[in-house]
Amino acid sequence: MNAIILKMRQEDLLDEQAARAVEALLAEGTSLDEALSSASGLPEERLLGYLSDEFHVPRADLEAFQPDRAFLSQFPARVLLAHRLLPLWQENGVVTVATSRLFDTSGLDELRMASGLDVRPALAPAAEIGRCITTLLGVGADTLQSLVSEAGENGVEVVDGQADEDMDLEDAAQDASIIKFVNQVLAEAVKRRATDVHFEPFEDTVRVRYRVDGILQQANVPPEVRQFQPAIVSRLKILSRLDIAEKRLPQDGRIKLKVAGREIDVRVSVIPMLHGEAIVLRLLDRSTTLLGLEHLGMSEGDRAAFERILGLPHGIVLVTGPTGSGKTTTLYAGLSRINDIERKIVTIEDPIEYHLRGINQIQVGTKAGLTFGRGLRSILRHDPDVILVGEIRDLETADIAVQASLTGHLVFSTLHTNDAPGALTRLVDMGIEPYLVASSLEMVLAQRLVRLICPHCRETFAPDDAEALRREFGDDAPAVLHRGRGCRECLESGYLGRTGIFETMVISEAIRAMILERASAGEIRRRAAAEGMKSLREDGWRLVMSGKTTLAEVLRVTKDERFNGNGAATGAGPEPMS
Repeated sequence: MNAIILKMRQEDLLDEQAARAVEALLAEGTSLDEALSSASGLPEERLLGYLSDEFHVPRADLEAFQPDRAFLSQFPARVLLAHRLLPLWQENGVVTVATSRLFDTSGLDELRMASGLDVRPALAPAAEIGRCITTLLGVGADTLQSLVSEAGENGVEVVDGQADEDMDLEDAAQDASIIKFVNQVLAEAVKRRATDVHFEPFEDTVRVRYRVDGILQQANVPPEVRQFQPAIVSRLKILSRLDIAEKRLPQDGRIKLKVAGREIDVRVSVIPMLHGEAIVLRLLDRSTTLLGLEHLGMSEGDRAAFERILGLPHGIVLVTGPTGSGKTTTLYAGLSRINDIERKIVTIEDPIEYHLRGINQIQVGTKAGLTFGRGLRSILRHDPDVILVGEIRDLETADIAVQASLTGHLVFSTLHTNDAPGALTRLVDMGIEPYLVASSLEMVLAQRLVRLICPHCRETFAPDDAEALRREFGDDAPAVLHRGRGCRECLESGYLGRTGIFETMVISEAIRAMILERASAGEIRRRAAAEGMKSLREDGWRLVMSGKTTLAEVLRVTKDERFNGNGAATGAGPEPMS
């Protein structure tokens, strides 16, 4: 080993200080691989390249080749996970095994003894090996393997994952391996940028899915997870302070976590299903940087109109869209723009998704009786200039918001409607008089989130149906479109990150008159379009033309809002193009 250090020193791969650090780590019992990795300062790729050339050990390109699960099942997962080894292929009775530790032969020796086959190493980065193992064996495979082993050693066999009445679930949930498995699933969710984690029990399996960029992706988890599903549910219940004995009724709770130094708030929903309790976790990353208006994805015209409304002394601004469409982010960006020493801004939310310096924020507490309506009444006694109501859910909240706007306050809120014109009729349907809606409302923003093409694998292509593009885009139809080929950075999806598309309706005098006449949403839409409002789909085409997203993505989240003379939609637009 000293000879290796000396040679690397002579070749200027190690300076004197690094060489001494490596020798000190070796003296403490650290393996040469780990000592070189931690003390040399060399990038892992360069270090592995040097070791490969020096000792004539082949490199393994795990991007180009990965084994299948059937081949991997021939080897004990416990050994692979413990030593971070990845068997690649077998030839003439010799198995080539990817490793990042050339000098730590204990794992290869154990694999040789367990499998009865000869093995030879091939060098690959540790992160790449870990990624492949997680993909092939599943999240938390090492933890579940140890649990299965312990159960076998203790003579315990779980024959029915549903039969948890005889188990001490509280003790099981506090088992170190169950805790570790839950932590691994949550850490993987944060790593993938997931907004939700779904645990769904079925008769013979538990499906775990992550929602990433608005799309559900199935996580690869070992089949053994079904055996420990009751203990996993109980662990999550304990973390969120729920009743682990209650299995017949839905429950909701919250967890505060710190994952990789990031503060994560988790909303927990538990619902009994046919084969056990299903859990959905909504992850809110408090360390996420709040976006400014210029980063939301608005067109210049929409942003200018929004900023103009932000300067008004009173009125209501509504942002509409389904859950997870970015409504709160847009409102917070607007509040940040007008947050100064001269204005008092108070919010009431459920939950508080971002902490804003200089803004007074109230958390709704339904168990304590602090509803949106009750909190909003109290806010008005605190002399605010600007009020944010997290959501208008009922007539009481809507009525107080309208009255607040009419008494000199600028009110922001969200509403669950599919488009901007629908918000006007929704308020009237809730029981607000049309003259109050017309006199208080200033702007409605409908929005959706579309996935962005991954910049790492972005490519151009000629669309197959040019005629369909011309029908949609007219003479401005693009000759080429863009898409993501799929790569490791985007988990082979072709998309990475999201941005907003918007339908911005400023309430003009003509539209106020239509509200008073109880005009339909379709009639209001036609008037707003004549005044320059672009539909969600039309705004999406702007991103398609600029190469930021795909035609298929815009079609996925929007519908065709073009109307014929009878008020009916004329068509659904072109088919998605690959």
